Amino acid sequence: MNGVSGGIRRRRFLGAGAVTLGAAGAVAAGQFLPGDASASVGGPGSPPGAGVTVSGTVFKLGVASGDPLPTAVVLWTRLTPAQQGSSGILPPSVPVTWEVATDSGFTQIVRSGTATASNGLGHSVHVDATGLSPATDYWYRFKALGRTSPTGRTRTAPAAGAVPDRLRIALASCQNWQHGYFTAYRDMREQQPDLVLFVGDYIYESSAYSYRVRRHEGAGAPVTLAQYRARHEQYGTDPDLRAMRAAAPFVVVFDDHEVEQDWAGDVANDPAAWPRDKFLARRAAAFQAFYEHMPIRLAQKPSGPDVRIHRRLDFGSLARLHVLDTRQYRDDQATTAAGAQETGRVIMGDTQRNWLVDSMKKSGAAWNLVASQVMMAETDFLAGEGKEWSYDAWDGYQKERAALLAEFPSVRNPVVLSGDRHRTIVSDLKLDYADPGSKVVGAEFVGTSISSNGDEDLPAFAAEWAPKLADNPHWKIIDARRGYLLLDITPGGIDAQLRAISTVLTRDGETTTAATFRVDDGVPGVRQVGVQGASAAPESPEATP
Repeated sequence: MNGVSGGIRRRRFLGAGAVTLGAAGAVAAGQFLPGDASASVGGPGSPPGAGVTVSGTVFKLGVASGDPLPTAVVLWTRLTPAQQGSSGILPPSVPVTWEVATDSGFTQIVRSGTATASNGLGHSVHVDATGLSPATDYWYRFKALGRTSPTGRTRTAPAAGAVPDRLRIALASCQNWQHGYFTAYRDMREQQPDLVLFVGDYIYESSAYSYRVRRHEGAGAPVTLAQYRARHEQYGTDPDLRAMRAAAPFVVVFDDHEVEQDWAGDVANDPAAWPRDKFLARRAAAFQAFYEHMPIRLAQKPSGPDVRIHRRLDFGSLARLHVLDTRQYRDDQATTAAGAQETGRVIMGDTQRNWLVDSMKKSGAAWNLVASQVMMAETDFLAGEGKEWSYDAWDGYQKERAALLAEFPSVRNPVVLSGDRHRTIVSDLKLDYADPGSKVVGAEFVGTSISSNGDEDLPAFAAEWAPKLADNPHWKIIDARRGYLLLDITPGGIDAQLRAISTVLTRDGETTTAATFRVDDGVPGVRQVGVQGASAAPESPEATP
Protein backbone atom coordinates (compact mmCIF):
# COMPACT_ATOMS: atom_id res chain seq x y z
CA MET A 1 0.00 0.00 0.00
CA ASN A 2 3.04 2.27 -0.48
CA GLY A 3 3.06 3.35 3.13
CA VAL A 4 -0.48 4.70 2.94
CA SER A 5 -2.10 4.64 6.35
CA GLY A 6 -5.60 5.85 5.62
CA GLY A 7 -7.82 8.28 3.80
CA ILE A 8 -10.73 10.67 3.90
CA ARG A 9 -13.75 9.21 2.13
CA ARG A 10 -15.37 12.41 0.95
CA ARG A 11 -14.75 16.09 1.53
CA ARG A 12 -16.98 17.05 4.41
CA PHE A 13 -13.94 18.75 5.90
CA LEU A 14 -14.50 21.45 3.28
CA GLY A 15 -18.09 22.16 4.27
CA ALA A 16 -18.94 24.70 6.94
CA GLY A 17 -15.36 25.00 8.17
CA ALA A 18 -15.26 22.06 10.58
CA VAL A 19 -11.85 21.06 9.23
CA THR A 20 -9.86 23.20 6.84
CA LEU A 21 -7.19 22.79 4.23
CA GLY A 22 -4.07 24.83 4.17
CA ALA A 23 -0.24 24.93 4.30
CA ALA A 24 2.58 27.08 5.64
CA GLY A 25 3.69 30.77 5.99
CA ALA A 26 2.61 33.92 7.81
CA VAL A 27 -0.35 33.39 10.08
CA ALA A 28 -1.53 36.94 9.52
CA ALA A 29 -1.84 36.37 5.81
CA GLY A 30 -3.21 32.86 5.98
CA GLN A 31 -0.64 31.95 3.37
CA PHE A 32 1.93 29.18 3.33
CA LEU A 33 4.92 28.68 1.07
CA PRO A 34 7.61 26.10 1.76
CA GLY A 35 10.23 28.12 3.59
CA ASP A 36 8.42 31.42 3.20
CA ALA A 37 6.29 33.74 5.28
CA SER A 38 4.24 36.64 4.00
CA ALA A 39 2.57 39.77 5.26
CA SER A 40 -1.10 40.51 5.71
CA VAL A 41 -3.43 41.89 3.07
CA GLY A 42 -3.94 45.59 2.52
CA GLY A 43 -4.74 47.99 -0.27
CA PRO A 44 -7.45 50.10 -1.82
CA GLY A 45 -10.94 48.74 -2.19
CA SER A 46 -12.80 48.34 -5.46
CA PRO A 47 -15.90 50.37 -6.22
CA PRO A 48 -19.10 48.56 -7.14
CA GLY A 49 -19.46 47.63 -10.78
CA ALA A 50 -21.71 49.68 -13.02
CA GLY A 51 -24.18 48.53 -15.62
CA VAL A 52 -26.55 46.58 -13.40
CA THR A 53 -29.55 48.91 -13.44
CA VAL A 54 -32.63 47.02 -14.58
CA SER A 55 -35.72 48.46 -16.21
CA GLY A 56 -38.48 46.97 -14.05
CA THR A 57 -37.87 43.47 -12.74
CA VAL A 58 -38.36 41.42 -15.90
CA PHE A 59 -34.56 41.26 -16.25
CA LYS A 60 -33.68 41.20 -12.56
CA LEU A 61 -31.19 38.35 -13.15
CA GLY A 62 -29.29 40.44 -15.66
CA VAL A 63 -27.52 39.19 -18.77
CA ALA A 64 -24.51 37.01 -19.50
CA SER A 65 -22.43 35.65 -22.36
CA GLY A 66 -20.31 32.58 -22.69
CA ASP A 67 -18.29 29.99 -24.62
CA PRO A 68 -16.85 32.47 -27.15
CA LEU A 69 -15.83 31.27 -30.60
CA PRO A 70 -14.03 33.38 -33.23
CA THR A 71 -17.32 34.30 -34.94
CA ALA A 72 -19.97 33.47 -32.32
CA VAL A 73 -20.83 33.77 -28.65
CA VAL A 74 -23.75 32.63 -26.50
CA LEU A 75 -25.96 35.42 -25.11
CA TRP A 76 -28.16 34.66 -22.11
CA THR A 77 -30.93 36.12 -20.02
CA ARG A 78 -33.92 34.84 -18.08
CA LEU A 79 -37.24 36.62 -17.69
CA THR A 80 -38.95 36.86 -14.31
CA PRO A 81 -42.39 38.29 -13.46
CA ALA A 82 -42.57 42.05 -13.08
CA GLN A 83 -44.80 41.69 -10.02
CA GLN A 84 -45.38 39.03 -7.44
CA GLY A 85 -48.65 37.11 -7.33
CA SER A 86 -51.04 36.12 -10.10
CA SER A 87 -50.69 39.44 -11.91
CA GLY A 88 -46.99 38.73 -12.33
CA ILE A 89 -47.24 35.31 -13.96
CA LEU A 90 -45.51 35.26 -17.34
CA PRO A 91 -47.25 33.92 -20.45
CA PRO A 92 -46.24 30.40 -21.55
CA SER A 93 -43.99 31.91 -24.20
CA VAL A 94 -42.60 35.41 -24.61
CA PRO A 95 -40.87 36.87 -27.68
CA VAL A 96 -37.53 38.40 -26.75
CA THR A 97 -35.63 40.73 -29.07
CA TRP A 98 -31.85 40.69 -28.90
CA GLU A 99 -29.29 43.10 -30.33
CA VAL A 100 -25.50 43.03 -30.73
CA ALA A 101 -23.57 46.22 -31.39
CA THR A 102 -19.98 47.38 -31.74
CA ASP A 103 -20.57 50.20 -29.25
CA SER A 104 -22.26 50.52 -25.88
CA GLY A 105 -24.67 53.12 -27.24
CA PHE A 106 -25.97 50.68 -29.90
CA THR A 107 -25.47 53.13 -32.74
CA GLN A 108 -23.86 50.34 -34.80
CA ILE A 109 -26.05 47.23 -34.42
CA VAL A 110 -24.46 44.36 -36.33
CA ARG A 111 -26.72 41.44 -35.39
CA SER A 112 -30.27 41.20 -34.07
CA GLY A 113 -33.18 38.82 -33.92
CA THR A 114 -36.02 37.41 -31.86
CA ALA A 115 -35.89 34.42 -29.54
CA THR A 116 -38.65 32.74 -27.56
CA ALA A 117 -38.55 32.47 -23.79
CA SER A 118 -40.74 29.50 -22.86
CA ASN A 119 -41.95 28.28 -19.51
CA GLY A 120 -40.54 24.84 -20.31
CA LEU A 121 -37.05 26.29 -19.85
CA GLY A 122 -37.90 28.71 -17.08
CA HIS A 123 -38.27 31.59 -19.59
CA SER A 124 -34.52 31.49 -20.17
CA VAL A 125 -33.01 32.64 -23.46
CA HIS A 126 -29.90 31.20 -25.10
CA VAL A 127 -28.94 33.00 -28.31
CA ASP A 128 -25.97 31.69 -30.27
CA ALA A 129 -25.07 34.98 -31.95
CA THR A 130 -23.12 34.13 -35.11
CA GLY A 131 -21.52 36.09 -37.93
CA LEU A 132 -19.29 38.12 -35.61
CA SER A 133 -15.66 39.15 -36.09
CA PRO A 134 -12.82 37.44 -34.21
CA ALA A 135 -11.11 39.04 -31.19
CA THR A 136 -13.68 41.84 -31.05
CA ASP A 137 -15.56 43.51 -28.22
CA TYR A 138 -19.34 43.62 -28.57
CA TRP A 139 -22.24 44.96 -26.52
CA TYR A 140 -25.62 43.24 -26.34
CA ARG A 141 -29.06 43.64 -24.79
CA PHE A 142 -32.53 42.12 -24.75
CA LYS A 143 -36.04 43.58 -24.92
CA ALA A 144 -39.27 41.91 -23.78
CA LEU A 145 -42.65 42.86 -22.33
CA GLY A 146 -41.90 46.54 -22.83
CA ARG A 147 -38.68 46.37 -20.80
CA THR A 148 -35.02 46.62 -21.74
CA SER A 149 -32.30 44.55 -20.11
CA PRO A 150 -29.01 45.83 -18.76
CA THR A 151 -26.28 46.10 -21.39
CA GLY A 152 -23.70 43.34 -21.47
CA ARG A 153 -20.21 43.35 -22.91
CA THR A 154 -18.62 40.28 -24.46
CA ARG A 155 -15.63 39.37 -26.60
CA THR A 156 -15.13 36.81 -29.34
CA ALA A 157 -12.16 34.44 -29.46
CA PRO A 158 -9.20 35.07 -31.77
CA ALA A 159 -9.30 33.63 -35.28
CA ALA A 160 -7.92 30.18 -35.91
CA GLY A 161 -4.16 30.44 -36.33
CA ALA A 162 -3.93 33.90 -34.79
CA VAL A 163 -1.46 34.40 -31.97
CA PRO A 164 -2.79 37.10 -29.64
CA ASP A 165 -0.34 38.95 -27.42
CA ARG A 166 -2.26 37.94 -24.32
CA LEU A 167 -5.26 35.98 -23.08
CA ARG A 168 -6.40 37.03 -19.59
CA ILE A 169 -8.42 34.41 -17.69
CA ALA A 170 -9.97 34.82 -14.25
CA LEU A 171 -10.31 31.45 -12.48
CA ALA A 172 -13.21 31.27 -10.02
CA SER A 173 -15.14 28.63 -8.08
CA CYS A 174 -17.17 27.86 -4.97
CA GLN A 175 -19.53 30.71 -4.11
CA ASN A 176 -21.66 29.87 -1.08
CA TRP A 177 -24.40 32.47 -0.54
CA GLN A 178 -24.55 31.83 3.20
CA HIS A 179 -20.80 32.05 3.81
CA GLY A 180 -20.16 35.52 2.45
CA TYR A 181 -20.63 38.20 -0.17
CA PHE A 182 -19.35 37.77 -3.72
CA THR A 183 -17.35 40.99 -3.61
CA ALA A 184 -14.26 39.44 -5.22
CA TYR A 185 -16.08 39.97 -8.51
CA ARG A 186 -15.75 43.74 -8.09
CA ASP A 187 -11.98 43.49 -8.34
CA MET A 188 -12.22 40.86 -11.06
CA ARG A 189 -14.29 43.23 -13.15
CA GLU A 190 -11.70 45.98 -12.76
CA GLN A 191 -9.00 43.59 -14.03
CA GLN A 192 -10.95 43.24 -17.31
CA PRO A 193 -10.42 39.54 -18.05
CA ASP A 194 -11.07 38.25 -21.56
CA LEU A 195 -12.78 35.25 -20.00
CA VAL A 196 -14.04 34.02 -16.63
CA LEU A 197 -13.51 30.29 -16.10
CA PHE A 198 -15.85 29.02 -13.38
CA VAL A 199 -14.97 25.43 -12.44
CA GLY A 200 -17.79 24.45 -10.13
CA ASP A 201 -20.05 24.98 -7.13
CA TYR A 202 -21.86 27.92 -8.66
CA ILE A 203 -24.68 27.36 -6.18
CA TYR A 204 -24.87 25.35 -2.96
CA GLU A 205 -27.73 22.98 -2.33
CA SER A 206 -27.58 23.18 1.47
CA SER A 207 -30.66 24.12 3.49
CA ALA A 208 -31.17 27.56 4.94
CA TYR A 209 -29.35 28.12 8.19
CA SER A 210 -27.84 31.05 10.01
CA TYR A 211 -24.21 31.36 8.90
CA ARG A 212 -22.47 34.69 9.42
CA VAL A 213 -23.88 36.68 6.52
CA ARG A 214 -27.11 35.72 4.68
CA ARG A 215 -29.50 32.80 4.36
CA HIS A 216 -30.51 30.52 1.57
CA GLU A 217 -34.08 30.80 0.32
CA GLY A 218 -36.55 28.02 1.01
CA ALA A 219 -37.05 25.67 3.91
CA GLY A 220 -34.78 22.84 2.81
CA ALA A 221 -32.32 21.59 0.22
CA PRO A 222 -33.53 21.85 -3.41
CA VAL A 223 -34.57 18.56 -4.98
CA THR A 224 -37.17 19.58 -7.60
CA LEU A 225 -36.80 21.74 -10.70
CA ALA A 226 -38.76 24.59 -9.10
CA GLN A 227 -36.52 24.48 -6.05
CA TYR A 228 -33.28 24.44 -8.04
CA ARG A 229 -34.60 27.34 -10.11
CA ALA A 230 -35.33 29.31 -6.95
CA ARG A 231 -31.80 28.71 -5.65
CA HIS A 232 -30.19 29.80 -8.92
CA GLU A 233 -32.46 32.84 -8.99
CA GLN A 234 -31.33 33.85 -5.51
CA TYR A 235 -27.67 33.60 -6.48
CA GLY A 236 -28.38 35.54 -9.66
CA THR A 237 -29.51 38.56 -7.66
CA ASP A 238 -26.07 39.11 -6.13
CA PRO A 239 -25.07 42.51 -7.59
CA ASP A 240 -21.36 41.76 -7.93
CA LEU A 241 -21.89 38.43 -9.66
CA ARG A 242 -24.51 39.98 -11.93
CA ALA A 243 -22.16 42.82 -12.89
CA MET A 244 -19.30 40.43 -13.66
CA ARG A 245 -21.52 38.23 -15.82
CA ALA A 246 -22.44 41.31 -17.83
CA ALA A 247 -18.80 42.37 -18.23
CA ALA A 248 -17.06 39.36 -19.81
CA PRO A 249 -17.89 35.95 -21.27
CA PHE A 250 -17.99 32.98 -18.87
CA VAL A 251 -17.04 29.36 -19.42
CA VAL A 252 -18.84 27.34 -16.75
CA VAL A 253 -19.01 23.74 -15.59
CA PHE A 254 -20.69 22.14 -12.60
CA ASP A 255 -19.04 20.26 -9.77
CA ASP A 256 -21.09 18.59 -7.04
CA HIS A 257 -23.05 21.27 -5.15
CA GLU A 258 -25.05 22.21 -8.23
CA VAL A 259 -26.72 18.83 -7.61
CA GLU A 260 -25.77 17.34 -4.23
CA GLN A 261 -22.58 17.25 -2.19
CA ASP A 262 -20.14 14.55 -3.32
CA TRP A 263 -22.39 12.82 -5.84
CA ALA A 264 -20.54 10.41 -8.08
CA GLY A 265 -21.95 9.24 -11.40
CA ASP A 266 -25.31 7.62 -10.70
CA VAL A 267 -24.63 7.39 -6.96
CA ALA A 268 -25.90 9.91 -4.43
CA ASN A 269 -23.99 10.93 -1.33
CA ASP A 270 -26.46 8.89 0.70
CA PRO A 271 -27.60 6.03 -1.56
CA ALA A 272 -29.96 4.67 1.09
CA ALA A 273 -31.93 7.92 1.14
CA TRP A 274 -31.53 8.48 -2.60
CA PRO A 275 -31.62 5.19 -4.54
CA ARG A 276 -30.49 5.38 -8.15
CA ASP A 277 -33.78 6.20 -9.90
CA LYS A 278 -34.76 8.79 -7.32
CA PHE A 279 -31.32 10.39 -7.48
CA LEU A 280 -31.31 10.52 -11.28
CA ALA A 281 -34.62 12.39 -11.20
CA ARG A 282 -33.04 14.92 -8.85
CA ARG A 283 -29.97 15.14 -11.08
CA ALA A 284 -32.18 15.81 -14.11
CA ALA A 285 -33.87 18.69 -12.30
CA ALA A 286 -30.53 20.14 -11.19
CA PHE A 287 -29.02 19.86 -14.70
CA GLN A 288 -31.99 21.60 -16.30
CA ALA A 289 -31.88 24.47 -13.80
CA PHE A 290 -28.14 24.78 -14.40
CA TYR A 291 -28.68 25.02 -18.16
CA GLU A 292 -31.47 27.54 -17.72
CA HIS A 293 -29.18 29.90 -15.81
CA MET A 294 -25.87 29.52 -17.67
CA PRO A 295 -24.60 31.04 -20.95
CA ILE A 296 -23.90 27.70 -22.61
CA ARG A 297 -24.82 26.27 -26.01
CA LEU A 298 -27.64 24.01 -27.05
CA ALA A 299 -25.06 21.21 -27.21
CA GLN A 300 -24.86 21.47 -23.41
CA LYS A 301 -28.62 21.22 -22.91
CA PRO A 302 -29.33 18.14 -20.77
CA SER A 303 -31.43 15.19 -21.81
CA GLY A 304 -33.00 14.09 -18.56
CA PRO A 305 -30.20 13.21 -16.11
CA ASP A 306 -27.50 13.24 -18.81
CA VAL A 307 -25.57 16.07 -20.40
CA ARG A 308 -22.34 16.44 -22.36
CA ILE A 309 -20.72 19.27 -20.46
CA HIS A 310 -17.09 18.50 -21.38
CA ARG A 311 -15.97 20.53 -24.36
CA ARG A 312 -13.06 22.55 -25.73
CA LEU A 313 -12.52 26.13 -26.84
CA ASP A 314 -9.66 27.48 -28.95
CA PHE A 315 -8.06 30.92 -28.61
CA GLY A 316 -6.13 31.10 -31.84
CA SER A 317 -2.84 29.22 -31.67
CA LEU A 318 -2.18 30.57 -28.21
CA ALA A 319 -4.33 28.26 -26.07
CA ARG A 320 -6.80 25.41 -26.21
CA LEU A 321 -9.07 25.14 -23.17
CA HIS A 322 -10.44 21.69 -22.30
CA VAL A 323 -13.37 21.73 -19.88
CA LEU A 324 -13.65 18.39 -18.07
CA ASP A 325 -16.56 16.63 -16.40
CA THR A 326 -15.19 14.87 -13.31
CA ARG A 327 -18.64 14.06 -11.82
CA GLN A 328 -20.93 12.41 -14.32
CA TYR A 329 -18.73 9.49 -15.39
CA ARG A 330 -16.78 8.77 -12.22
CA ASP A 331 -16.95 5.68 -10.06
CA ASP A 332 -18.19 6.13 -6.52
CA GLN A 333 -15.53 7.42 -4.14
CA ALA A 334 -13.20 4.88 -2.60
CA THR A 335 -13.47 4.12 1.10
CA THR A 336 -9.91 2.92 1.65
CA ALA A 337 -6.44 3.84 0.47
CA ALA A 338 -6.19 0.51 -1.30
CA GLY A 339 -9.42 1.30 -3.13
CA ALA A 340 -8.03 4.63 -4.29
CA GLN A 341 -5.20 2.74 -6.00
CA GLU A 342 -7.33 0.09 -7.69
CA THR A 343 -6.89 -0.41 -11.41
CA GLY A 344 -9.98 0.47 -13.43
CA ARG A 345 -11.41 3.15 -11.12
CA VAL A 346 -12.12 6.30 -13.16
CA ILE A 347 -12.96 9.94 -12.54
CA MET A 348 -13.26 10.88 -16.24
CA GLY A 349 -14.03 7.60 -17.93
CA ASP A 350 -12.27 6.10 -20.95
CA THR A 351 -14.20 8.04 -23.59
CA GLN A 352 -13.55 11.44 -22.06
CA ARG A 353 -9.91 10.62 -21.25
CA ASN A 354 -9.23 9.51 -24.83
CA TRP A 355 -10.93 12.67 -26.13
CA LEU A 356 -8.77 14.84 -23.86
CA VAL A 357 -5.46 13.19 -24.71
CA ASP A 358 -6.17 13.22 -28.44
CA SER A 359 -7.25 16.86 -28.35
CA MET A 360 -4.17 18.00 -26.43
CA LYS A 361 -1.77 16.17 -28.72
CA LYS A 362 -3.41 17.54 -31.86
CA SER A 363 -4.23 21.05 -30.68
CA GLY A 364 -1.24 22.86 -32.13
CA ALA A 365 -1.69 25.46 -29.40
CA ALA A 366 1.16 26.88 -27.36
CA TRP A 367 -0.77 26.11 -24.15
CA ASN A 368 -3.03 23.17 -23.39
CA LEU A 369 -5.27 24.22 -20.52
CA VAL A 370 -7.36 21.66 -18.62
CA ALA A 371 -10.26 22.81 -16.44
CA SER A 372 -10.75 20.20 -13.70
CA GLN A 373 -13.35 20.67 -10.99
CA VAL A 374 -11.26 18.86 -8.36
CA MET A 375 -7.56 19.01 -7.54
CA MET A 376 -5.27 16.80 -9.62
CA ALA A 377 -2.00 17.06 -7.68
CA GLU A 378 -1.58 15.03 -4.53
CA THR A 379 -2.63 16.35 -1.12
CA ASP A 380 -1.16 14.38 1.78
CA PHE A 381 -3.14 15.18 4.92
CA LEU A 382 -0.93 13.09 7.20
CA ALA A 383 2.17 14.67 8.70
CA GLY A 384 5.16 12.36 8.71
CA GLU A 385 5.31 8.76 7.54
CA GLY A 386 2.45 7.43 5.46
CA LYS A 387 -0.18 9.22 3.42
CA GLU A 388 -3.79 10.26 3.85
CA TRP A 389 -5.87 11.44 0.92
CA SER A 390 -9.21 12.94 0.03
CA TYR A 391 -10.94 10.32 -2.10
CA ASP A 392 -13.21 12.87 -3.79
CA ALA A 393 -10.26 14.44 -5.65
CA TRP A 394 -7.94 12.84 -8.20
CA ASP A 395 -6.13 11.26 -5.23
CA GLY A 396 -9.06 8.85 -5.06
CA TYR A 397 -8.52 7.76 -8.68
CA GLN A 398 -4.77 7.30 -8.79
CA LYS A 399 -4.40 4.84 -11.65
CA GLU A 400 -6.37 7.05 -14.04
CA ARG A 401 -4.40 10.10 -12.88
CA ALA A 402 -1.13 8.27 -13.47
CA ALA A 403 -2.27 7.22 -16.95
CA LEU A 404 -3.19 10.81 -17.82
CA LEU A 405 -0.02 12.34 -16.42
CA ALA A 406 2.05 9.79 -18.34
CA GLU A 407 0.71 11.45 -21.51
CA PHE A 408 1.73 14.97 -20.44
CA PRO A 409 5.39 14.76 -21.59
CA SER A 410 4.12 14.43 -25.17
CA VAL A 411 1.75 17.42 -24.79
CA ARG A 412 2.92 20.99 -25.24
CA ASN A 413 2.65 23.06 -22.05
CA PRO A 414 -0.12 21.25 -20.12
CA VAL A 415 -1.55 23.40 -17.31
CA VAL A 416 -4.46 22.31 -15.10
CA LEU A 417 -6.90 24.86 -13.66
CA SER A 418 -8.97 23.58 -10.73
CA GLY A 419 -11.20 24.58 -7.83
CA ASP A 420 -13.11 22.82 -5.04
CA ARG A 421 -10.54 23.19 -2.24
CA HIS A 422 -11.46 26.67 -1.01
CA ARG A 423 -7.72 27.29 -1.05
CA THR A 424 -5.22 28.65 -3.50
CA ILE A 425 -2.82 25.77 -4.10
CA VAL A 426 -0.19 26.11 -6.82
CA SER A 427 1.89 23.04 -7.50
CA ASP A 428 3.91 20.94 -9.90
CA LEU A 429 2.31 17.89 -11.48
CA LYS A 430 4.52 14.81 -11.15
CA LEU A 431 4.47 11.35 -12.67
CA ASP A 432 4.75 9.59 -9.30
CA TYR A 433 3.99 11.34 -6.02
CA ALA A 434 5.43 8.42 -4.06
CA ASP A 435 8.85 9.28 -5.52
CA PRO A 436 10.24 12.69 -4.41
CA GLY A 437 12.56 12.67 -7.44
CA SER A 438 9.80 11.94 -9.94
CA LYS A 439 9.68 13.92 -13.16
CA VAL A 440 7.67 17.16 -13.28
CA VAL A 441 5.28 17.02 -16.25
CA GLY A 442 3.01 20.03 -15.79
CA ALA A 443 1.59 22.70 -13.50
CA GLU A 444 -1.65 23.11 -11.61
CA PHE A 445 -3.39 26.22 -10.32
CA VAL A 446 -6.13 25.50 -7.78
CA GLY A 447 -8.18 28.63 -7.22
CA THR A 448 -9.64 29.54 -3.85
CA SER A 449 -13.33 30.15 -3.30
CA ILE A 450 -15.31 33.30 -3.98
CA SER A 451 -16.99 32.99 -0.56
CA SER A 452 -17.16 29.36 0.63
CA ASN A 453 -15.76 28.88 4.16
CA GLY A 454 -16.09 32.61 4.77
CA ASP A 455 -13.30 34.37 6.65
CA GLU A 456 -11.25 31.65 8.26
CA ASP A 457 -9.30 31.37 11.50
CA LEU A 458 -5.86 31.93 10.01
CA PRO A 459 -3.83 31.06 13.12
CA ALA A 460 -5.68 27.74 13.36
CA PHE A 461 -5.07 27.19 9.66
CA ALA A 462 -1.34 27.74 10.16
CA ALA A 463 -1.14 25.50 13.23
CA GLU A 464 -2.84 22.66 11.40
CA TRP A 465 -0.89 22.80 8.17
CA ALA A 466 2.65 23.89 9.04
CA PRO A 467 3.58 20.31 10.09
CA LYS A 468 2.28 18.92 6.76
CA LEU A 469 4.17 21.08 4.29
CA ALA A 470 7.13 18.76 4.11
CA ASP A 471 4.74 16.01 3.01
CA ASN A 472 3.65 18.07 0.00
CA PRO A 473 6.97 19.25 -1.50
CA HIS A 474 5.43 19.77 -4.96
CA TRP A 475 3.32 22.67 -3.61
CA LYS A 476 4.60 26.19 -4.23
CA ILE A 477 2.04 27.91 -2.04
CA ILE A 478 -1.24 27.40 -0.24
CA ASP A 479 -3.36 30.31 0.90
CA ALA A 480 -6.49 30.31 3.09
CA ARG A 481 -8.10 33.55 1.96
CA ARG A 482 -11.01 34.06 -0.40
CA GLY A 483 -10.57 35.49 -3.89
CA TYR A 484 -9.56 34.18 -7.31
CA LEU A 485 -6.61 33.65 -9.64
CA LEU A 486 -5.84 35.96 -12.57
CA LEU A 487 -3.78 34.39 -15.35
CA ASP A 488 -2.12 36.28 -18.19
CA ILE A 489 -1.25 33.80 -20.94
CA THR A 490 1.28 34.85 -23.58
CA PRO A 491 3.32 32.87 -26.11
CA GLY A 492 6.30 32.97 -23.76
CA GLY A 493 4.62 32.02 -20.51
CA ILE A 494 1.83 32.31 -17.99
CA ASP A 495 1.95 34.96 -15.28
CA ALA A 496 -0.55 34.33 -12.51
CA GLN A 497 -1.71 36.50 -9.63
CA LEU A 498 -3.45 35.42 -6.46
CA ARG A 499 -6.04 38.16 -5.90
CA ALA A 500 -6.99 37.80 -2.23
CA ILE A 501 -9.79 39.69 -0.49
CA SER A 502 -9.53 40.79 3.13
CA THR A 503 -13.08 39.80 4.11
CA VAL A 504 -16.30 38.43 2.63
CA LEU A 505 -18.35 39.01 5.78
CA THR A 506 -19.00 42.61 4.74
CA ARG A 507 -19.24 44.25 1.33
CA ASP A 508 -16.15 46.43 1.83
CA GLY A 509 -13.40 43.81 1.53
CA GLU A 510 -10.11 44.99 0.02
CA THR A 511 -8.48 42.95 -2.76
CA THR A 512 -4.74 42.85 -3.44
CA THR A 513 -2.18 40.75 -5.27
CA ALA A 514 -0.99 38.41 -2.51
CA ALA A 515 1.41 36.33 -4.62
CA THR A 516 2.60 35.88 -8.20
CA PHE A 517 3.67 32.80 -10.17
CA ARG A 518 5.25 31.96 -13.52
CA VAL A 519 5.09 29.07 -15.95
CA ASP A 520 7.59 29.32 -18.81
CA ASP A 521 7.01 28.00 -22.32
CA GLY A 522 8.63 24.61 -22.69
CA VAL A 523 9.47 24.25 -18.99
CA PRO A 524 7.16 21.87 -17.09
CA GLY A 525 6.08 23.05 -13.67
CA VAL A 526 5.52 26.40 -12.01
CA ARG A 527 7.59 28.68 -9.84
CA GLN A 528 6.58 31.23 -7.23
CA VAL A 529 7.82 34.66 -8.22
CA GLY A 530 6.70 37.08 -5.53
CA VAL A 531 4.79 37.34 -2.28
CA GLN A 532 3.25 40.46 -0.82
CA GLY A 533 5.35 41.76 2.06
CA ALA A 534 8.49 40.35 3.64
CA SER A 535 9.56 36.75 3.12
CA ALA A 536 11.42 34.51 5.53
CA ALA A 537 13.28 32.84 2.67
CA PRO A 538 15.12 34.39 -0.30
CA GLU A 539 12.88 35.08 -3.26
CA SER A 540 13.82 34.50 -6.87
CA PRO A 541 15.50 37.32 -8.81
CA GLU A 542 12.22 37.94 -10.65
CA ALA A 543 10.34 38.50 -7.39
CA THR A 544 7.88 41.34 -7.50
CA PRO A 545 8.08 44.10 -4.87
